[in-house]
Amino acid sequence: MAHLLRHHSFTSTSVWTESRLHHQAYASIKLSNHRQGRLKIYGKRRASGNGCVVQCCTSSSSAAAAKAGVELSGNAEEDNNGRWEEKEEEEPLYLASEYGWKVRRLEEDQPEIKKVAEIQAEAFHQPMAFFDDLFFQFFQAEVLAGLIYKLRNSPPNRYACLVAESPSDANSESKTKLVGVVDVTALRDEAVLQHLQGADEYLYVSGLAVSKRFRRRKIGSCLLKSCEMLSVLWGFKYLVLRAYEDDLGARTLYANAGYRVVSRDPPWLTSWIGRRRRVLMIKQSNFLNLINSTFQL
Repeated sequence: MAHLLRHHSFTSTSVWTESRLHHQAYASIKLSNHRQGRLKIYGKRRASGNGCVVQCCTSSSSAAAAKAGVELSGNAEEDNNGRWEEKEEEEPLYLASEYGWKVRRLEEDQPEIKKVAEIQAEAFHQPMAFFDDLFFQFFQAEVLAGLIYKLRNSPPNRYACLVAESPSDANSESKTKLVGVVDVTALRDEAVLQHLQGADEYLYVSGLAVSKRFRRRKIGSCLLKSCEMLSVLWGFKYLVLRAYEDDLGARTLYANAGYRVVSRDPPWLTSWIGRRRRVLMIKQSNFLNLINSTFQL
């Protein structure tokens, strides 16, 4: 990932239309049995099981969901006596579950927030010749302050910090640890929108980082899958990210996830100022394709 978004300017100030807000009925999707190819959508509750569990907030997914064999239900379920009871919240909602990793939304939990800031600072810190430890501490404090600002001041449907969890196996060395993070932000930059046909906004993916001990274990791929799921649930057609042109490892990861290069930083912005040149990469999200790839149909 080419950079982190600064906390002052990351959020789009656009106002959502009444019709868009009207369809924002929250639910959760449980991708339970891959072989059967079935989905269940519950109301505001938390479900557990195999596969991935996500939070849904758009009705645009419902029509496509019906084609994929999705069952819909409300906030409660009827018991044998005909009474409706609220479901108890037990486990977090997971946006993706692949390769043994699970991705969910970061909550305002102080230890977890500090861990996320540590992972991102570790990934994006530029080593200094002198006093590197001191500069790292300052950089980590800046990342932490920006993360707290975004979590506290962002509308819940405009920004999300997604975190990857390690398996909860008792014999695992990485029990209950956060091992990766990515930021997802709703933006409307005209320079980007010119590459997105028919879109007035998009989801910007930034700050993707994986803990050093857990790199090259498909965590980045799982995080990108969760970003795509979130784009579908929030009703965004496109995902956008930037990568350094000479970072072949990152570009390969994004290309394998379906992103393609549409533009590059202008030469005057890189050669004259001395910055590394970046590429702009986009991906069009598709609910049915996402479901099919999840179920491996």
